[in-house]
Amino acid sequence: MIGVIGATGNVGNGIVRKLVEAGEDVVAISRRGGQDTPRTRHVAADLARPEQLRDTLRGAQAVFLMVAGSGAGLDAHAIVSAIAESGARRIVLLSSIGTLSRPNAISHEPLRVLEAEVKRSGIGWTILQPGGFASNAMAWIAGVRAQRAVAAPFGDVGLPIVDPDDIASVAAVALRDERHAEALYTLTGPERITPREQARALGSAIGTPLDFLELSRGQAAEAWRAFMPETVVETTLDALGTPNDIERRVSPDMERVLGRPAQPFSAWAERNANVFR
Repeated sequence: MIGVIGATGNVGNGIVRKLVEAGEDVVAISRRGGQDTPRTRHVAADLARPEQLRDTLRGAQAVFLMVAGSGAGLDAHAIVSAIAESGARRIVLLSSIGTLSRPNAISHEPLRVLEAEVKRSGIGWTILQPGGFASNAMAWIAGVRAQRAVAAPFGDVGLPIVDPDDIASVAAVALRDERHAEALYTLTGPERITPREQARALGSAIGTPLDFLELSRGQAAEAWRAFMPETVVETTLDALGTPNDIERRVSPDMERVLGRPAQPFSAWAERNANVFR
């Protein structure tokens, strides 16, 4: 059995699906739980009460761990200890490239602490550090539907954003294969792509050309403060507007693990075109 904490997210949902397809039994843990399906038992648990995990994960050989947002306010030591005490032999942690590329950013300190706890847990670990998600484009749904337009800052700054389905594929491999223990993988897409180019690819996927409206840094910050802490807003804008070499680099780790290149943004757009129409 394999445990998946954060089983209903963009990555977790894909991991559950891939594990079941590979013949694994899964305990899928999320805040609200869900309806059991063949080979999958859904459990509601809150990471703010990590003691719930110990018994829930009993019998799991490996556990995928992701936390909402940056994990601020959670007891990283208690969460990782509960996983180890359940008897699991491996942890696969979903972190962020920002822990590496922005080592002094306050916004990523909780994830740095979580990485450290996983490394000293006493069991096998794999840490995934993805760049920006292709699925962040979901924030454009309302504008695409109503105005046939994408509004974003830094329209001509390219980054190698990654498909969450590819992250799920790497996680599923690491959960099943002990050879990935003590490995840290940086996960990116196969090429740098700008927001303007993303809008063009999305328009092609839905069969309707889209306008691109470039937001100023201040306009983007004002909009994002409605759902992001201030420190996260500023770090995100820095990474999008003035990315450093780590954030701009196309990593080979995806292909090393999966034996194939990462999927481009256009593939993500094609799979998700219906939600924008």
